[in-house]
Amino acid sequence: MLEKKEKVLLKKASVEVEKAKDYSKAKNKRAAIQCLKRKRLYEQQIEQLGNFQLRIHDQMIMLEGAKATTETVDALRTGASTMKAMQKATNIDDVDKTMDEINEQTENMKQIQEALSTPIGAAADFDEDELEAELEELEGAELEEQLLQPATTAPAAPVQVPAGRQQARPVPQKQRTAEEDELAALQAEMAL
Repeated sequence: MLEKKEKVLLKKASVEVEKAKDYSKAKNKRAAIQCLKRKRLYEQQIEQLGNFQLRIHDQMIMLEGAKATTETVDALRTGASTMKAMQKATNIDDVDKTMDEINEQTENMKQIQEALSTPIGAAADFDEDELEAELEELEGAELEEQLLQPATTAPAAPVQVPAGRQQARPVPQKQRTAEEDELAALQAEMAL
């Protein structure tokens, strides 16, 4: 409505300017000045309408901001009440009880698994200590057997190859493995 009123006043002001020009051409100075005075009154009203519109826009922005603030506060309240309801539904005693139940079930499952993995029948009759003693005997016998074997072997006699058929590169000697080195060190230690 204010914008429409402003347009009407702008038209009236422009009409007064045209009248002032006409009176000025007709050498009617007093009538021309009266037209310019009315034009200024219209311009003052136009300025007031502009200020009114500015205040209304300012008020609209404030209302939109207030509405957004209110909606935000409402959302926060809803979130807080929902969180409070969730906390009421889940208290620390219930959580502790649930954790205890989980731990109990885990312990039960371990016991079941242990029961299932226990040997039965002929396997249950084996004595672990006897088996370990037998294993130590086997290891000792194997070690004795290795100690009784000669530590070095005599090098093979060189083979005579005719001059035209000699190999271009020498045959590499077999590398000793870490296991053989360890065995040799153990043999040397036992010889002391």
